[in-house]
Amino acid sequence: MTESKVTNFIIDFDSTFTQVEALDVLCTLAFQDEDEKKVALAEIERITNLAMGGELSFRESLESRLKILRANKNHIPQLIEKLKPLVSKSFIRNRDFLETNAQNVYILSNGFKEFICPIVKEYGILEDHVYANTFEYDDDGIIIGFDKENILSKSKGKPALIDSLKLEGDIYVIGDGYNDYEIRKEGKANRFYAFTENVKRKNVMEFADHIAPSLDEILYHNNMKGALSYPKNRIKILLLENIHSRGVKIVENEGYQVEVYPAGLTEDELIEKIKDVSILGIRSKTIVTKRVLEHANRLMSIGAFCIGTNQIDLDECTKRGITVFNAPYSNTRSVVELAIGEMIMLIRNLPDKIAKMHEGVWDKSANNSFEIRGKKLGIVGYGNIGKQLSVLAEAMGLQVYYYDVDEALPIGNVTKCDSLNEMLAQVDIISLHVDGRPSNENIISKEQFDVMKEGVIFMNLSRGHVVDIPELKKAILSGKIAGTAVDVFPEEPLSNKHEFISELRGLPNVILTPHIGGSTLEAQENIAEFVPNKIISYINTGSTTNSVNFPDLALPKLQNAHRFIHIHHNQPGIIAEINNILAEHNINVLGQYLKTNETVGYVITDIDTKYQKDVLKVMKKIEGTIRFRVLY
Repeated sequence: MTESKVTNFIIDFDSTFTQVEALDVLCTLAFQDEDEKKVALAEIERITNLAMGGELSFRESLESRLKILRANKNHIPQLIEKLKPLVSKSFIRNRDFLETNAQNVYILSNGFKEFICPIVKEYGILEDHVYANTFEYDDDGIIIGFDKENILSKSKGKPALIDSLKLEGDIYVIGDGYNDYEIRKEGKANRFYAFTENVKRKNVMEFADHIAPSLDEILYHNNMKGALSYPKNRIKILLLENIHSRGVKIVENEGYQVEVYPAGLTEDELIEKIKDVSILGIRSKTIVTKRVLEHANRLMSIGAFCIGTNQIDLDECTKRGITVFNAPYSNTRSVVELAIGEMIMLIRNLPDKIAKMHEGVWDKSANNSFEIRGKKLGIVGYGNIGKQLSVLAEAMGLQVYYYDVDEALPIGNVTKCDSLNEMLAQVDIISLHVDGRPSNENIISKEQFDVMKEGVIFMNLSRGHVVDIPELKKAILSGKIAGTAVDVFPEEPLSNKHEFISELRGLPNVILTPHIGGSTLEAQENIAEFVPNKIISYINTGSTTNSVNFPDLALPKLQNAHRFIHIHHNQPGIIAEINNILAEHNINVLGQYLKTNETVGYVITDIDTKYQKDVLKVMKKIEGTIRFRVLY
């Protein structure tokens, strides 16, 4: 039987094992004067970058940096306490791997043993596997230099030291600097991983055998068991239509590979882009069709950074095991405030008066200008937005009526109407807040305009396709509608660079806004936080809470177990077959959760961490399986 080959990991310390350069942190401790500290830090950073990029010899760099410092022995314990919480996240996650493989893990650093050893020993790394420089002090304990006989204080010290160790087996170097690459360059290592979790140096990355955004990626690349079942940097996210920077930051901090695009995409463009995407983030302009989804073989989840999801083929997503999340409450207040503001402007005939003022016409008159107090407001669609609008409108003195095809409990003193036309015939102001279901197309057309009162105020802040635009134009020009506000349109530009085309342009007392009902900073920040966190929860735990199209399943945190996630067509016998397979493989079940809807079944099984890996292939082959994955 052939003995497996040993793999030795040579790990840099500064900006690799830890997130920072230790001498930078030491500088902040040594200097009390803030101005002096800023100057010193900037110079140390400049010198460090020159050395790490290979533009300055290490010895010159080290001597120059130590001259700038005014540190002493008393600062070292403080430095250690500062560095402990700054260990790189992926090294913290993979503490078990480091401890288990301690005999083959080495720290090789141009830093100093005095602060390195206390940090790495907490991760099981042996003290005699730490190779670094040592400080020299004067009689008062001031750091004045370093041991110049130490091989690591010299240029190309790292490859020379590796040569002296005579390690058996493969040697893989993990680091972020040119001097780490030199080990590979001098032929002393089999592979160099450019570690980019904390720092990305282009002139180092271009020499790498493999770019590693985390230790998870390195372990996965070598088929070694780490803390994560799949490296997050391999999960690609495409965010379209100017998703708020907070949302971008959340997914970047999670370690995903993120691409941001400022506009919407056409169907053909999206088909080209989506081929290797795992998570798609959109707003309202990008249409995710069945044809798009047929090309999205890696897609796991879609985030709609808005309220509506009618731009997504939800049925096809469900059939393919793709979860969809939206933000049903995050921009409610913003839409309601715009509706209140616009109804006041329209009933006062302000759009025309404002336009005249810009033309130099002074038209001071109370004609066709009214208060909203005492007027009748009709709300079409009594969901989250409709309800909140009714509360604010009632507080302002309006009489509120509503109509909804779905049963909805009235709030406050609002009046429910049995039919749409019944409501339209008696109200002074109409505000649409319906969803984008196909049956809502042109629910306001000629018949509905005909039953409205003369001089009604009409507002659509819901979906563009729910109003017959040519009929709306006729009603405006005939005077049936005295004021109009439209925020959504059947066809909208893909980006701010495209022209907005509509037959409503230039009509009297009409407010046209570019789909900005939810476009406030508060709303966009709320959405940008809510949607990514729901997707991250699904990717990390399998939780489908608040999913638009999947069975709603809230899951406990995974602890000391592996989690099997099985998505299948909703057909009899699946759960029994899953459990039979687990029993045949002698796998102990720690917890199991099942939810179904009319299309899919969703089974979560938590099991002991020790099991035969061939069970994974068997689970994937269960008839009716749509998607299967493992989490740990």
